[in-house]
Amino acid sequence: MTTFHATTILSVRRDGRVALGGDGQVTMGNTITKANAQKVRSLAGGRVLAGFAGAAADAFTLFEKFEEKLDRYPGNLPKAAVELAKEWRSDRVLRRLEALLAVADRDHSFLLSGTGDIIEPDDGILAIGSGGSFALAAARALVAHTTLPPAEVVRQALHIAGEICIYTNQHITVVEPSA
Repeated sequence: MTTFHATTILSVRRDGRVALGGDGQVTMGNTITKANAQKVRSLAGGRVLAGFAGAAADAFTLFEKFEEKLDRYPGNLPKAAVELAKEWRSDRVLRRLEALLAVADRDHSFLLSGTGDIIEPDDGILAIGSGGSFALAAARALVAHTTLPPAEVVRQALHIAGEICIYTNQHITVVEPSA
């Protein structure tokens, strides 16, 4: 799987709640070019959360395509994810997009890639980007040894990743589904 430098996105599901967050750093080569980018957002009227790692323009194209799938299959995140992955893999233009998406709602979390990957984590914790492994490890430890709600686990795990990964900073945005 391709590793994208310049971000960390983390989703945590716990006790019937979910949160997704990301840092704000944009890196071009070995230079930080922006510190407060928004890489996570709410979709489908706030019911679905999404974040990206990779090229921003590619990710915005994928967000638009994914929103189309969510509109076509309202309330069915798994079907929307499968349909996006199928189109992403088979379309000649989309196939060249360099990004990964992490998407989540109250019931499911998926990693989506242009190679057709649709991965749902067993433990409800999903991370992508260059700092993803650090955030994933921190989130798993926090879930195993605390009673923190998902949003706080995401915030603290991203903070830890930002202390380790040079492509991740401390400008953290966390989103949760609307009621």
